[in-house]
Amino acid sequence: MSFEVRVSGAVRDIAEAIVPGLVADLVASGITAQDATLWGPAAQDEASRRLGWVQAVSVSRPLVDEIVALREEFVAAGLTRIVLAGMGGSSLAPEVIARTAGVPLVIVDTTAPGEVLAALDGDEDGDLAQTVLVVSSKSGSTVETDALRRVFETSFRDLGIDPAQRIVVVTDPGSPLAESAAVAGYRVFEADPAVGGRYSALTAFGLVPAGLAGADLTELLDEADATLLEVAIDGPQNPALTLAAAIAGGAPVRDKLGLIADGTHIVGLPDWIEQLLAESSGKDGTGILPVVLLPVSPELDARPADLQVLRLVDEAAQFHLFGRHEGEILVSGSLGAQFVAWEYATAIAGRILGIDPFDQPDVEGAKAATRALLQSRPEPVPAAFTATGVEVRASEAELTRSGTLAGVLDALWARLGPNGYVSVQAYVDRQQLGELAGLREMVAADSGRPTTFGWGPRFLHSTGQFHKGGPATGVFLQITERTEVDVQIPGRPFTFGQLIAAQAAGDAAVLAAHGRPVLTLTLTDSPAEVLSLFEAAL
Repeated sequence: MSFEVRVSGAVRDIAEAIVPGLVADLVASGITAQDATLWGPAAQDEASRRLGWVQAVSVSRPLVDEIVALREEFVAAGLTRIVLAGMGGSSLAPEVIARTAGVPLVIVDTTAPGEVLAALDGDEDGDLAQTVLVVSSKSGSTVETDALRRVFETSFRDLGIDPAQRIVVVTDPGSPLAESAAVAGYRVFEADPAVGGRYSALTAFGLVPAGLAGADLTELLDEADATLLEVAIDGPQNPALTLAAAIAGGAPVRDKLGLIADGTHIVGLPDWIEQLLAESSGKDGTGILPVVLLPVSPELDARPADLQVLRLVDEAAQFHLFGRHEGEILVSGSLGAQFVAWEYATAIAGRILGIDPFDQPDVEGAKAATRALLQSRPEPVPAAFTATGVEVRASEAELTRSGTLAGVLDALWARLGPNGYVSVQAYVDRQQLGELAGLREMVAADSGRPTTFGWGPRFLHSTGQFHKGGPATGVFLQITERTEVDVQIPGRPFTFGQLIAAQAAGDAAVLAAHGRPVLTLTLTDSPAEVLSLFEAAL
């Protein structure tokens, strides 16, 4: 079996109770047949336009030779540095493919001006003169991707380079990006419009950037192909049915899924699963919240009752035999197998939860708020107070009454209910402030509740849906930075610095409008203030 799921204890009982009904309803074969009625009448229209991913392997096969030939053409011309401008599923799938294959792919899924400058300046794999930019956007109108395309085009021209020789576009047919790319003479790979962005790992969105970087796409598709029969069978041995039942069957009591990469050769898979599951399930006040953990995270000691632990391992059967993981879900399989099985399981989990796993009704709110702020350019809301160089703002005045960093964090944790979670969101230059990711562990220990961490604005295209549409149990800690570094966006009346500030403020406003408490901490001298945050969270 190319993909394997092992369950034990209470989660095994849940799966054994649910899987027979899924088998009787022919859910697995129904998905394979692209039956749009599986999720009910309200979801049927959307589902009828979003099930193309079940055929992604066969549809994508002809792309491989084309991608390989283009890579060889680039290498022959000395173009060995591949940069990807994309967001959400358009960046997370190629990121895990490239990292697992051990090939260099520069991911730019941010609007932090420092990171944009770094991507333009180059790295150990080359500079702009050796760079190919892949612009990846399903809608063709993603603001971050459009801004990055514009700045790279200008930078190429400044070096006397024709952008048409360096820019490759991946988008849906007829999108604004497809139309502008055709006029500009860019190489365009058109993806299947019947595949949503987060289900697009095995389409042109996942394959083109990773393949140009040097990943073995034939092996990946072969791995996926070997799994398609397993997940299409209406029988209790179907691992996708077991996985779906195990992760969704315990909701709403157990509605958080702790994802741990424990001894697996696949690099970064939990981040891809996080965006797939959170955006697919977080709506109508329900959903499964993925929480990416380390093998030593505080949640594994506390084991809150609403957290189901899932370990991604190389051999699920071997881990299972040791008996050390009672009550956990153990999952193993090749990367191609993981993509296929998780897409099936996520769609099936939507049916179990009674929601449409293919729409994202609450994502647009943050985008609209960002656009409004970029147009009006209001003055920043004054800080409630400043402590050790950190400006403190909050959606509710009572959160800031203590006048100390430790006090405002305690006030935010006090708003957590027995099934609450903390979302830490860092709208900063993650190359310079990567250590902020370590704040997740401290916050989880200090708050006593499951904690997620996301780099802004990329999470807005994935877990951002869950924050607004899922259960109203989260509290939100935003971290922003004040920096002199900025980059103008050619043809736009705003800079990258203004864009990321508007994205943070816009999302905070939308979260507050949904009744979610938001605490925003702005670092005025970023490296120095990180220590203050760590000390406050201890």
